[in-house]
Amino acid sequence: MKALSTSEKQGVLYAFLSAFGFSFKAIFVKLAYASATVDAVTLLTLRMAFCLPFILVAAIPAFKNMPRPGLRDSGLLLLLGVIGYYGSSMLDFYGLQYISAGLERLILFTYPTITILIGILFLGKKADARILLAAGLSYGGIAIAFLHDASQTRDAYSVLIGAGFVLACAVLYAFYSAGSELAIRRLGANNFSLLAILIATAAVLLHFVLSRPLSMLRLPLPVYGYSVGMAVFSTILPIFWQSISIRHIGAARSVLIGTLGPALTLFFGWWLLHEAISLAQLAGTGLVIAGVLLASRR
Repeated sequence: MKALSTSEKQGVLYAFLSAFGFSFKAIFVKLAYASATVDAVTLLTLRMAFCLPFILVAAIPAFKNMPRPGLRDSGLLLLLGVIGYYGSSMLDFYGLQYISAGLERLILFTYPTITILIGILFLGKKADARILLAAGLSYGGIAIAFLHDASQTRDAYSVLIGAGFVLACAVLYAFYSAGSELAIRRLGANNFSLLAILIATAAVLLHFVLSRPLSMLRLPLPVYGYSVGMAVFSTILPIFWQSISIRHIGAARSVLIGTLGPALTLFFGWWLLHEAISLAQLAGTGLVIAGVLLASRR
C-alpha cells in the first residue's frame, strides 16, 4: 500500500482536528449549562459575540472588492442567514437543554441526507434506491439512539422535546445548504459565507437585546470560558482546519474523516459529561454514519 505523502499526512491531521473541534461544540454547551443558570439565547449570544472579531478580520478585506448585492440577492442572503445560522443554532442550543451531546450530534449529522431529500421533494431532483436506503439507515440509527436516551431517564417526554428541537435545527440547516447553491453561484462561496454569518450574528445579538436584560450577562467565569472555547475551538478554527485539509487531500477524503465527529462527541460526552454509552447507542451511531456516507457518494 502506498505511503501517505507529507502533504496528505497534513491533510489527514487537519481533517481530524476539524472533526474534533466541531464535535466538541455540544460538549462546551452542556458544560456551560451545568456550570451556571444560563439560557440558550444568552449562551448563543456569547458564542457569536466572541466569534465576531474573527469574522470581521476576514470580512473587511474580502468585502473591499465585492460587488454590492442586488435586491434579490440581499433578500436571499437575509433569508439564508436567518435560517441557516441564527434559526438552526437557536434550536440546537434549546435542544441541548434536554438531550445528551451524543444524541444531538447524531441527529445533526443527518443534515446531508435531509438536504438530498429536500432536493428530491422541492427541487425536482431524482430519487433512487441508494438515497432511500441511506435515509433508512440514518433515521433507524437515530431511533436506536433516541430509545437509549429515553431509557436513561424517567422523563422520556423531555428527550422527545430535545430531539424535536435538534431535528428541526437539522432541517433548517439542510434548507440553508440547499438554498446556498444559488447564492454561492451569484456571490462566491467566501463572500456568501461571511455575509450569512454576519447576518446571523446580528440576528442573535438583536434577539438578546430585545428579549433579555443586560444583567443576564452577569455569569460565572466558567461560562465565559466555555463560550470562548465554542467560538474559537469549535467554530473558527475547525472551519480554517477544514479548508487546509481540503486543499491537501480533497473534499471527499476530508468529509470521510469528518464522519468521526459523532463518535468523538459520544466519547467526550461519556468522559466529561458522564453520559451513558451502550451497545445499542454505538450501533445507532454506526447506522447514522453509514447512511450519511452512502448518501454522500457520487
